[in-house]
Amino acid sequence: MKLILYHANAMMKEIAENWAKENQIEVTVLSELLTAETVKLAKGYDGIINSQAAGTIDKEIYSTLREYGIRQIALVSAGYELYDLKLATENNLVITNVPSYSPESIAEYTVLTGLNLVRNNNTIIANVAKNDFRWQPSICGRVMGDMKVAIIGTGRIGQITAKLFHGFGCELVGFDLYQNEGIKSILTYKDSIEEAVKDVDIVSIHMPATAENRHCFNYEMFKKFKPGAILLNMARGSIVDTEGLLKALDEGILSGAGIDTYEYEMPYIQKDYQDKAIEDEVFARLVHHPHVMYSPHIAYFTDEAIKNLVEGALNAAVEVITTGTSKSRVN
Repeated sequence: MKLILYHANAMMKEIAENWAKENQIEVTVLSELLTAETVKLAKGYDGIINSQAAGTIDKEIYSTLREYGIRQIALVSAGYELYDLKLATENNLVITNVPSYSPESIAEYTVLTGLNLVRNNNTIIANVAKNDFRWQPSICGRVMGDMKVAIIGTGRIGQITAKLFHGFGCELVGFDLYQNEGIKSILTYKDSIEEAVKDVDIVSIHMPATAENRHCFNYEMFKKFKPGAILLNMARGSIVDTEGLLKALDEGILSGAGIDTYEYEMPYIQKDYQDKAIEDEVFARLVHHPHVMYSPHIAYFTDEAIKNLVEGALNAAVEVITTGTSKSRVN
């Protein structure tokens, strides 16, 4: 059996190579994105794994893989919104994901980001870099335990995030189309997102991206927030209208935002732009906004998560090749 892994970084490469030795399966690891051009490199392989988590998947890829006799695409992610599941099915391709790889990693990073914003750490770090060591009103923080937090999306990650905030003593409300009975002892569900966000100090997003919730969090939604609230988005960039977010921050509707995903991040993620200009003006404003704590899609990025993602995707690929389906199939 021969597998090919696309868009892998050095950590993924090492994990994949170790897995290949342990399982005695040949794995070719590429740094290239999976495109209509690079898919040609998959010819002669039995299975394909792709770690791309943003951007687009060219439509031609599906028919090309079918032509090559490949029957699956294993994703190194939980999200699969980049993929046309209908087109994949039409081309006899099974799409698999890794539904749970380390929800703790993302939940912990969410709370870390929230704490940094609550304690005005961006301002403190900027002041210290200028040798300004004064105690000023702009760096006076708040007590996390005094805050009310809304968890929007109470799946695996949302539940763990809620429990961590609860550990600080926060009051919790939430919204999800499918309420989780196991979390109702610490969280009160609301009937809508609007109802959940209206009087809380922190709003933490943990929804999957869908066509229906694109730009769900826009300027009009932010106007429904409690004045001075904080937004945390460690989910998917498309859920937040970034221009609306920046406007809400500039007008003081929000006091801060922790953003790990940006809708049009693909040209920049895993790239070094130290000596280059950011051409996307909205992204540049987001990254450099004094009230934004931005990170490049790394909330999940722990050693445990990377190992579980890569091995989970490789195992799913083998499962489909040998049985025709997988327990982590999404189409």
